Formats: sequence, C-alpha cells, structure tokens
Amino acid sequence: MALSVSTGRPVDLRVELVDEVLDRVARSLQTVLLPDTVVRKRRSVGARTDRDTWVRVERRSLEKITTQGWNGTECAAHVRGVAQPQWHGCVVWRDPGGTAMWRADETGLLPGAPAGNAVLSEAPGLPDEWWEALNASLDALAAHETKRIATPDTDTITQDLVTKTIRRVFSGDFDTTVQRWVPAHADLNWANVTAPVFSLFDWEDWGNAPQGLDAASLWASSLAVPALADRVRRERRRDFGSRDGKLMTLFVCAKILGPYAHPEDSRLEPARRMAEQAVEELQAG
Repeated sequence: MALSVSTGRPVDLRVELVDEVLDRVARSLQTVLLPDTVVRKRRSVGARTDRDTWVRVERRSLEKITTQGWNGTECAAHVRGVAQPQWHGCVVWRDPGGTAMWRADETGLLPGAPAGNAVLSEAPGLPDEWWEALNASLDALAAHETKRIATPDTDTITQDLVTKTIRRVFSGDFDTTVQRWVPAHADLNWANVTAPVFSLFDWEDWGNAPQGLDAASLWASSLAVPALADRVRRERRRDFGSRDGKLMTLFVCAKILGPYAHPEDSRLEPARRMAEQAVEELQAG
C-alpha cells in the first residue's frame, strides 16, 4: 500500500496524513507509538513508545541527502561529553514515489520538556547549572572530530554559502573567509534543548561549521527577549569574540533581515544593531 504523503509537492508533516508512516515505523521497531504523545513538525513527527523511548520520524527529499548520509542522530551518539538522549536504533526506507527517504530513530526519553519554541517570546528562567551544561556540551562537541558537514536548514554550509548569505544583506569592506571550522549542532534553538535539565536533541543536521554557528543561532532564537540574548552572548563570549563568531552573527542576522523578513518580527531592530556592530568590528580588523 502506498504511503499517505504525496511526493509531488513540498511536504509539511504538520498537515499531511502520516498514519501509515507511523504504523510502518511501529511494526519495524516492534513497538507501539502512543497516539496522545505525537508531536508534529514541518519535517518530522515524533511520539513516545510503550517501552518509554522516543521515536523521531523524518522525511527528506533525495536531493537533500548528501554523500555523508543523514544519520545525524546515530553519528552524534559517538560524541562524548554532550548531554543528549541515548540512541537505540533506526529504520530507513525509500518513499514509494521515489523522490524521498524516510528515517525513524529511536532514542531515550528527554529529561524534560523543550525549553520553548524556536523563537522565544519570554525567558524560560534557566538555572546556572543549565548554562554550565550547555557550555560543557558545546565545548565537547567543538573538540570532536568528524567528516560530516553541517546542513543548517538542510543546506550544506560552505564558504560560498556563508559569503553569499552575508553579502546578500550586508555590504562593507571586510573579508568573509572562515578561519576555523568545528563540529556544530547546526540547529541550536530553544525548541531543540530541554529545561530545567539541559539536553540537546534533533541531531540530523550536525557537522563541521564555522566556529560560533551554534552560539549565533541560539542568540538569534533569543532576540525577542533582550536579557536572554545578552546571557547567550556572555556565556559564549569566546565564540562571539572570534572573527568567525562575528561572521556567524552576520550569517544569522542576514536570515532575519533578508528578503523574507517579517515587518512585525520583534527581532529586526536588535538584529540590525548587532549586525552594524559586527560589520564595524570586522572592518576594523
């Protein structure tokens, strides 16, 4: 029987019928997915199982699957020193339409609920221990070695992508060449971390990226709450103080201020101010 999701147009799993997909996953993993726990996102669907684990199901078009694979959660299980759910196993198959792949990863349960949405509107009230765990995890991740390349927003990050993204929005006499590439989660926002106990999840896009990408991404996710954004910058000041960190600040600001900017986005003004500062500092050398 064909799966319910059409492959002839862009797919949003928040609105598509995915019952057959979830049934297939449950049979393959020999478990039961609890229907009242299902969480639906644009590119993924997750649910708790009857054996107290979590299953995350993702659909990705073939052109978005690089030669490195898309087994981010599986590969991240080998990174030591990072607070993350334990990985148990997976099932992968090709969509009958032939244009996409499905993957379901089973992991341990999170130690708490997500800290918020991808973009916060109010501070989550995090203890100091949370920030200590965040810093320890990001530092351990950056010290890891991998051949994976990060794919933020499913786009493989390259020097060319960094330059084009920044130059599309910002001008100025400064070099956009990245000096240091380190492993990054590449989708660090408040929807992908737990609180009050810190854990980092949704690892499908992780890999090497310019230093400071994760810090800049979390900062951009915090801009509607100025005190929280300032805390992110203080905690990750080594990243933000680096030349690459300034480039990544412009990289994330370009996505906020670019051609698809929403006029009522409360992040616009703080992003514009910080971008101006970053440009000045880069031009000063």
